Amino acid sequence: MKKPELVIFDMAGTTVYDGGSPVHRCLRESLASAGVAVTHEQVNAVMGLPKPDAIRQLLICGSESRVAEIHAYFVERMIAYYKTNASVREIEGTSLVLVKLRKAGIKVALDTGFSRDIADVIIERLGWRLLLDGSVTSDEVPRGRPHPDMVLALMSRFGILSASHVAKIGDTPSDLHEGTSANCGWVIGVCEGSHTREELAVHPHTQLLPSLRDLLMLWGI
Repeated sequence: MKKPELVIFDMAGTTVYDGGSPVHRCLRESLASAGVAVTHEQVNAVMGLPKPDAIRQLLICGSESRVAEIHAYFVERMIAYYKTNASVREIEGTSLVLVKLRKAGIKVALDTGFSRDIADVIIERLGWRLLLDGSVTSDEVPRGRPHPDMVLALMSRFGILSASHVAKIGDTPSDLHEGTSANCGWVIGVCEGSHTREELAVHPHTQLLPSLRDLLMLWGI
């Protein structure tokens, strides 16, 4: 059975359970602090994007200094949340999946629409530093999702020449579009995060799985 050389996982909603939509809430609160009201549906439509891009889209119009100010407020709130909230934990079975994939000779990495400062707080909080081969965040590449830059950066880091040997896993449409734009061999949506199977099904993918744990069966691991 063909297996990937590299599996790239999203964070919030895919590998990280954070107690019920704090990203939505913090984005809405950050925009509200600038006098901008947005709905849950509007925020859901930009989930997975680099957060400055998400803020830019939700503002519709606004200066870059305003985007930067709102993003700084968002980052501050998210770091405090991920450091202290008792509900933050890995999605059930994540560590087991990471360990088993690596034992099968497969590299595992994270990519995220968060900036590095938020991602590092989560990785440390969950004790994942030794379980991962690497990670990349949206502020470390020229373009975040839905562009392929984070996937390509990880491929370069591990010396993987063809994206047909890479799997991209996520719970948002932007994850699926990222994997598709990179020409990943597997573009897999998991349906226990921010979007339902029906919501993900209309976006490009190779598989939709009920949970992360189903990956092992998919590759016979």
